[in-house]
Amino acid sequence: MTSPGPEDLVVARASLDDWKVVRGWAADEGWNPGLADSVSFFAQDPDGFFLGRLGGEPASAVSVVNYGAEYAFLGFYLVRPDLRGRGYGLTTWKTALAHAGDRTVGLDGVVAQQDNYRRSGFELAYRTSRFGGTVSVGEAPTGVRAAEAADLAAVTAYDSACYPADRPRFLREWLSGAGHRVFVRRTEGRLTGYGVIRPGRDALRIGPLFADTAEDARELLLALAGEAAGREVAIDIPGTNAAAVALAVEFGLSPSFDTARMYTGPVRPFAGERVYGVTTLELG
Repeated sequence: MTSPGPEDLVVARASLDDWKVVRGWAADEGWNPGLADSVSFFAQDPDGFFLGRLGGEPASAVSVVNYGAEYAFLGFYLVRPDLRGRGYGLTTWKTALAHAGDRTVGLDGVVAQQDNYRRSGFELAYRTSRFGGTVSVGEAPTGVRAAEAADLAAVTAYDSACYPADRPRFLREWLSGAGHRVFVRRTEGRLTGYGVIRPGRDALRIGPLFADTAEDARELLLALAGEAAGREVAIDIPGTNAAAVALAVEFGLSPSFDTARMYTGPVRPFAGERVYGVTTLELG
């Protein structure tokens, strides 16, 4: 009997309920997505999630989440392990990527797949390293407090300066997600950074961590680590931010793996020096 080929794969938009199986695949790959992340993903672009099925059974997945008219981010590119090497992934990829239209698309991919992504029009921007462990610094933070509803406008504006696109719909969900704890730092009444920690399957995830200076980031990280209460945390740090890497080392965190941030074209200028921890590898 002939095995089903790529032409037999039916790729269609996925619902939030459909996405539960993909979250399981991602966890099995060691990605450790946050437990409530999917709700925020779908709030940003509910049409940006695709599932490939063979005979009605999930076989492959990818997300292509649009932000406005100029930027999209690709994530969750997965094929069920027993079905890999048969072209199902590429079929899913090509079908879903059309959702981005002529937007610049970003992704965080495993370094070993860089050449494959390059053949699809992506170029390396920088590498990101995941740092993890239990935080060994026990001092209390200064100038930091839990975020309040009144902070939403300032946090949204700050986030827009640190990211290649505006994402207010995503942020409304992310900042209020189940188990998400959000902290802000203000200096002389001005917001100088914010950070989020959330539950994950294997470790608490920190992201984003955006801050004006290393001092702002350090105080925020102290507050976030306090929420961990000795449990393991993980944070993804751009290799271009040496101060962020030094901060992770100071806190006793160790690198575990790298990913490649790649884009298909130009992105709007953003304050990369303020990015001490990316939001997620799946959503940028």
